[in-house]
Amino acid sequence: MSADWFNGFEFQQIPTQGAHAAVRVGGRLDGPALVLLHGFPQTHVMWHRVARELAPHFKLVLPDLRGYGDSSHAPGENDHSTYSKRAMAQDVVDVVDALGISTFFLCGHDRGGRVAHRLAVDHPARVRKLCVIDIAPTLDMYARTDMAFARAYYHWFHLIQPAPLPELMIGGNALAYLHAKLGGWGSAQGTTRLPHIEPQALAEYERCFCRTEAIRSACEDYRASAGIDLDHDRESRERGQRIACDTQVLWGARGVVQKFFDPLALWQAQCAGTVSGEAMAAGHFIPEELPGATAAALRSFMTTTA
Repeated sequence: MSADWFNGFEFQQIPTQGAHAAVRVGGRLDGPALVLLHGFPQTHVMWHRVARELAPHFKLVLPDLRGYGDSSHAPGENDHSTYSKRAMAQDVVDVVDALGISTFFLCGHDRGGRVAHRLAVDHPARVRKLCVIDIAPTLDMYARTDMAFARAYYHWFHLIQPAPLPELMIGGNALAYLHAKLGGWGSAQGTTRLPHIEPQALAEYERCFCRTEAIRSACEDYRASAGIDLDHDRESRERGQRIACDTQVLWGARGVVQKFFDPLALWQAQCAGTVSGEAMAAGHFIPEELPGATAAALRSFMTTTA
């Protein structure tokens, strides 16, 4: 990985409850804190171009989620609670606590958005504003699944199968699987065309994903989302717990989510604060396809006062 990608950032390994998180911290260290959470099958490196744009304005905290990158790859429990979004959100809270950060802005893409959603619900006093990128609420997406969506998001249903079946299948050619995912969720061109991902970033994803423990962790992440995470989401809705802060929703105009769901309306139903958002001229990997536009949208939203 190019040394100047995160020039001025410090890399740390921070202990969390029963794990440890690999974290980069940098930017304007006396500025407001902004935590950026990556998605599957990536690491915090996905933010490198966005981070360069935002570094003059925010203290940036870029962790690898539990089970990804250089963070802990803990064994999964029978109920998959080790990889629940509640546990992964607690890792993030432990990280900001260790850094002496009381409140922060929060943005998550893909799986990181689901962790961010749970964090905002479980720890409402900590999150100043929230942005979720190219997702709809997990419970709504599963509840409204039909054949067309299942075909488009087949990985949701493959990765949740009992261990070790998906682990063995992916492990048979992890590199090809990774490239297919990064190429657009199984796009036929995925193994040969990744124009939105720089070679150095791709090498980092390959290093981190193509390992037995990383494949296992990713499957556990999805198994948790299809089980214990849905239980937590139902409980929150039954109790009337919603996201308290203002929320920004960004989604890809060429992505899958907007074809099957109305992300803005679904997030409005889960938020007590103001919800705004827009479709971006991209597919799923918006921060890498449109780093400048993503950074501009985040900066505008996070720095605007009511």
